[in-house]
Amino acid sequence: MHDIKTIYKTELEYLKDGINNGRNAYHTFSLSSLCGKYPESRTVVLRGVDLEPLRIYFNADYRSPKIKDLTSNNRCSSLFYDQKRKIQLRFTCHAIIHYQNQISKKVWSNTPLQSRKCYMGPFAPSQPLDKWHPNIPLEYLKTDPDKVHSEEGYINFVHIELEIMGADVLQLYHDGHVRFKVNNTNDLFYVTP
Repeated sequence: MHDIKTIYKTELEYLKDGINNGRNAYHTFSLSSLCGKYPESRTVVLRGVDLEPLRIYFNADYRSPKIKDLTSNNRCSSLFYDQKRKIQLRFTCHAIIHYQNQISKKVWSNTPLQSRKCYMGPFAPSQPLDKWHPNIPLEYLKTDPDKVHSEEGYINFVHIELEIMGADVLQLYHDGHVRFKVNNTNDLFYVTP
């Protein structure tokens, strides 16, 4: 018999490790939102995890389509997969957008200069271009901005909090997969893989 409480606890620890460990498969994850009638998926970088209650965090450019999607409909899903360990985590979520508030300001203050320059781009993400542009100020292609100039990026910075409404965990085994769900009151129960 598989102990799903232990499996879930282990995966939450892997999630926490994925915040700062770029080698952890959970360092990046797929976020899906609704864009009109169709889902849109993209990869984002895990920036934080709270366990009680479960919430995950990432940063984005306020001008990006995903922010428009999440503003019009805050229901979304996130998908983590560890290919080595053969385990998948799916979360149903409600997105909370932190823009120009105390939370975004605090996260911004801890954002490294090399990351801040990503929010200083002259173009909105996904905007059509006549020719290639790195979408960071050209003077910072090989270097980072100083702290004063990096503040120009804060206007485009947003911190997203994903309130987890439920989880679906699938662990692949050659002799029988293990799948279970976790509801928003932290009840765990098996489901058919």
